[in-house]
Amino acid sequence: MEDPAVANPAQPDYPQHWEADVLLRDGGTARIRPITPADAGRLVEFYEQVSDQSKYFRFFAPYPRLSAKDVRRFTHHDFVNRVGLAVVVRDHFIATVRYDRIDADGRPSDQGTDAEVAFLVQDAHQGRGVASALLEHIAAVAQERGIRRFQAEVLPENRKMVKVFTDAGYTQHRSFADGVVHLEFDLEQTDRSLAVMRAREHRAEARSVQRLLTPRSVAVVGVSRNPQTVGRAILRDLLGSFDTEFESRYEPKGEPRAVHAVNRNAPPGTELDGIPVHRSILDIPGPVDLAVIAVPESAVPAAVAECGVRGVQGLVVVTAGYAETGPEGRDRQRALVRQARAAGMRVVGPNAFGLINTDPGHPLNASLAPHLPDRGGFGIFCQSGAIGVALLEAAHKRGLGVSSFASVGNRADVSGNDFLQYWAEDEATEVVLLYLESFGNPRKFTRIARRLAAVKPVVVVKGARHTGSLPPGHAVPATATGLRDATVDALFEQAGVTRVATITELFDTGELLAQQPLPPGDRVAVVGNSDSLGLLTYDACLSAGLRPRTPVDLTTAATGENFRIALDVALSDPAVDAVIAVAIPPIGTSAHAFMGGRLTGPDDPEMGSDDPEIAAALLEAGTRARELGKPLVLAHLALTDLPARLRPGGIPAYAAPERAVRALAHAVHYAQWRHRTAEAEETARVPELDRIDEPGARTLVEAALSTRAAVAARTQPGGARITLSEAETHELLERYGIDVSPTLPAPDEKSAVKAAEQLGYPVALKATAPHLRHRPDLGSVRLDLTGEPGLRRAHRELDALLGGAAGAELVVQRMAPRGVDTVIGATVDPAVGAILSFGLAGAPAELLGDVAHRLVPATDQDVAGLIREVRAAPLLFGWRGAEAVDTAALEELLLRVSQLVDDVPEIASVDLEPVVVAPHGLAILGARVRVAPLPVRSDLGPRAMSTL
Repeated sequence: MEDPAVANPAQPDYPQHWEADVLLRDGGTARIRPITPADAGRLVEFYEQVSDQSKYFRFFAPYPRLSAKDVRRFTHHDFVNRVGLAVVVRDHFIATVRYDRIDADGRPSDQGTDAEVAFLVQDAHQGRGVASALLEHIAAVAQERGIRRFQAEVLPENRKMVKVFTDAGYTQHRSFADGVVHLEFDLEQTDRSLAVMRAREHRAEARSVQRLLTPRSVAVVGVSRNPQTVGRAILRDLLGSFDTEFESRYEPKGEPRAVHAVNRNAPPGTELDGIPVHRSILDIPGPVDLAVIAVPESAVPAAVAECGVRGVQGLVVVTAGYAETGPEGRDRQRALVRQARAAGMRVVGPNAFGLINTDPGHPLNASLAPHLPDRGGFGIFCQSGAIGVALLEAAHKRGLGVSSFASVGNRADVSGNDFLQYWAEDEATEVVLLYLESFGNPRKFTRIARRLAAVKPVVVVKGARHTGSLPPGHAVPATATGLRDATVDALFEQAGVTRVATITELFDTGELLAQQPLPPGDRVAVVGNSDSLGLLTYDACLSAGLRPRTPVDLTTAATGENFRIALDVALSDPAVDAVIAVAIPPIGTSAHAFMGGRLTGPDDPEMGSDDPEIAAALLEAGTRARELGKPLVLAHLALTDLPARLRPGGIPAYAAPERAVRALAHAVHYAQWRHRTAEAEETARVPELDRIDEPGARTLVEAALSTRAAVAARTQPGGARITLSEAETHELLERYGIDVSPTLPAPDEKSAVKAAEQLGYPVALKATAPHLRHRPDLGSVRLDLTGEPGLRRAHRELDALLGGAAGAELVVQRMAPRGVDTVIGATVDPAVGAILSFGLAGAPAELLGDVAHRLVPATDQDVAGLIREVRAAPLLFGWRGAEAVDTAALEELLLRVSQLVDDVPEIASVDLEPVVVAPHGLAILGARVRVAPLPVRSDLGPRAMSTL
């Protein structure tokens, strides 16, 4: 059968953008698309496989077959008043939906905002969430075509269909007459409908990953006699995970599973590594759930096609030669994903390193890693194969176990977001470690990670921090290619994600979070046998924002008993939230040798690199620390055997004090975030503000975007953003209670004097030309001008200094009360959304980058934290005896800016600089607003998989 998009090139109104790949409840994939006349054969075939009962539920009468007239009616649509959508798997319909616009009397019409909707799902696919997905998409289509309400009539015994409507979360009305349930529901998205949609998305994505990690059987397509090839290596790894290696360490559970080998050129009877080699995956008896594709790129489409026919559920494509090679490769990559999804399969890769699952019931090593890692609580995801190897090696050396691992290469389909959804449900995963180089969907990442971080730590290393460059092959939307690092930081902060700088720090932090309680606060006790190491640890704590107590030095002669007593005292102190033990080897008084290090003197084979008594004391203290809910970590030097002794007790040991402190500081920050988040759910709010005129603001913005200049701007590079005039800016901000101090032009002395008389003395005279704005260091501002003589003199000085008053664009402004100069901004990032920013004006923000960010909409607690987060915040709160400024007024202004950009999404940016915050009130001395056409919000529409 033909693809309708290809079969109907003469149908100009075909809405290509309505096509979408979706995940169903069981984790399988399907495609939703409009029905066209070319689908007549598919429709008839589909209807023949529907049960008589389902047909009765659809038509309220026996309806064994479709007439030619029916087929024409159900395949010919105008895509405005009559629309039909189908769910397609392997080129066969499995469900359909149709709406017809109706008038107030329920008759077909080309007018009106109501439509009648009806569904039909094949019995074999009922219960997979097909109708729910269809409802989301047909509702979005109807809204695009001006329909605001659906009506449906359902027989009472058709409880499944009634449940689809009632569970969707839309505002609805229900009645019963003449033996039929009549439903009416508005299509406007509600908080409940959005929550329902996201809950379904979560279940489907988690289930799809679970299917990939727990296959009953796996086929490797592309094995070779050459033991050095990729396919052969993966075959050996799979056999090891299914049979000998894992079972030697764990008692296997579940049913026996199978590994199959495929090579199209294998002679009959060929065996490799003890299993038969099939010429095609179609020749394999029994089900095949997962296929690893390790054939040359040119042979991949044929291999994928056979996998689709065979009913394979997922693919791990290790083959390279796709988007990482350039535009042609990216086209091949998109075709690969389309082909797989159309057959109901998900794709890991291409250019993937593979998947690992250490579950004893479903051990899987479908990767290039030669051994399964130990079982443990770390879920690990990365995009780079090389980094994947490093992560697995680091976990092995530290003795840390893994629950599951994924290295997905080009991330064309299965992504980190999918695995986050899975790990949220996986009881075996306690801590999530991510190495990310790009974001496919930053908004979705933030939403999912925030939900996950509320119960499990998420620790991330983000590559390309400074360059912002993307590795070749990464599939990301154009809006996400230029994510600023400050935006990424804000995204992580809001989501509760712990960002670290290196792979070492990733595991340092992850190990502490996995093995120790979360610290109840930031007060740290330092106890050990080295005064110097204790002081280094103390200094590191201060630098990390912790509150350390004076270190307790037990001296180098300390015994295990000394450690035990001192650690018990520190842990029992209610003023201590965490303990860092520091230890060095005892210094021998005769040989002057470090145990295990041998600075001088002969080697002593009986000497170890630690003290067993100290290790025993630390293990005992570790038990006590867990009882008290306080973390205990060790910072040591040259005690190479001690970490292994402490491993059974789950006490992290770090070979440098700064590593221990960084890990602890991350744990403290994460614990504080969880506490704030839990508290915010009860107390945080977006206050009701006065002087808010949303309709008036929208009218102003719409008028600005309809001007000739705005229309012309849409054709310019960089999009259609236009800057509002000063008058437009002030009027718009005033609609949200944001008052900007007025300025009046002063092209000559006479104009300056007149402006000052109008505004009232004292005044300031300043240049506003773009190259001089906010540059007082260039002498472009004169302040505290209290009368006409001083103003005239200042005007002559600036006229001479800046090369003419007209070019400098001099203005007069009334003096603001003395205070602290700050800068407030809100910028819409197309990939993330609106971001609210705050800093102190001048060098702190511009030179040192001391700016804090929050995602919009911001709550009262968000803005309170925002102004306290910048390093220069003490200047707002009475630093060195100065009078504290009016932070309440500052917080209110931040809330107003947040609400403005949230209510009017056409606002692309707002810049307020400077905002002078005085002890009583504040003054906004400069403002700029830019607007742009409404961006498309992909995260608010119906569920759909990425098509990058």
